[in-house]
Amino acid sequence: MLQAQYDRRGPVPQDVIRAVPLELPPPAAGQALVAMLASPINPANLLALTGAYAVLPPLPAVGGTEGVGRITALGEGTGGLGLAVGQLVLLPRGTATWVTHLLAEARTLVPLPEGGDPLQLAMLTVNPPTASLMLSEYVPLTAGEWVIQNVANSGVGGYLMQLARHRGLRSVNLVRRESAVAATKAQGGDVVLVDGDDIAERVHQATGGAPIRLGIDAVGGAATDRLAQCLTEGGTLVNYGMMSGEPCRLAPSALIFRDITLRGFWLVKWFRDTHPDARRALYGTLTQLVANGTLKARIHATYPVANIREAVAAAQAGERDGKILVTGGAG
Repeated sequence: MLQAQYDRRGPVPQDVIRAVPLELPPPAAGQALVAMLASPINPANLLALTGAYAVLPPLPAVGGTEGVGRITALGEGTGGLGLAVGQLVLLPRGTATWVTHLLAEARTLVPLPEGGDPLQLAMLTVNPPTASLMLSEYVPLTAGEWVIQNVANSGVGGYLMQLARHRGLRSVNLVRRESAVAATKAQGGDVVLVDGDDIAERVHQATGGAPIRLGIDAVGGAATDRLAQCLTEGGTLVNYGMMSGEPCRLAPSALIFRDITLRGFWLVKWFRDTHPDARRALYGTLTQLVANGTLKARIHATYPVANIREAVAAAQAGERDGKILVTGGAG
């Protein structure tokens, strides 16, 4: 048994984490022993390693916040939960999942369809709901309308394109390099363009001047204002990241003369403020869409927990085509 642990934080995330031996007792009453199958490396995980994320666990800490595994043993008192040894389960969001095995409260485990791809299901709890909620919570879009986003080749970007198409919406998808255009189009983007200073004019041409009321920004800095220039008067811009390392910039003219609204989205806050029934309904829908292949993320590579430093370095690299996942070794 192994776990990916870090005892300090630093500017180079792969330098602070390592695989260390793990010993676990048999599951106590109400617990399940889970052999991990897969867990993604998300940007928030890298920020936790550097100390730049809004919420940081106490040290020493184990990496990861989502994933899937198989139950290998159940403690007493779990018979009425509908769980069985060998069952594929989703771990609760926020669980430290860069491990080969873990003990979890059995009541928090969510059974998953056996026909689904475990690698895809491992990415269920963070990026898909982020994309879904940003599409639905800020502007009441109807079928045929346009939405625009940057970093469309990211994990959230891919899900947003697919969800937009599933809901009858059309999407303009901005990427930062020409080499990302083809793969982004293949994921379902209606229009895919390389971001740049003249992007508003090119978006206008590509959409025939259609009004765009919702923009999704993951970059910050000047990229925020470039997206705002693409929106119609009264449009809403939702920021959920700062990949540029810079605060969002928005020209006063966008606020004063065009009535553009800038909002922020953080999934942790949505969880904190939302009724459990609404959370269950959202995840029930998303689970089915991922299990049946309607929603699918590109995977660049997988690494076992033993190679966690290589995995984090690969996730930190800019030139990759898809997610990096940590695998636990369970079958």
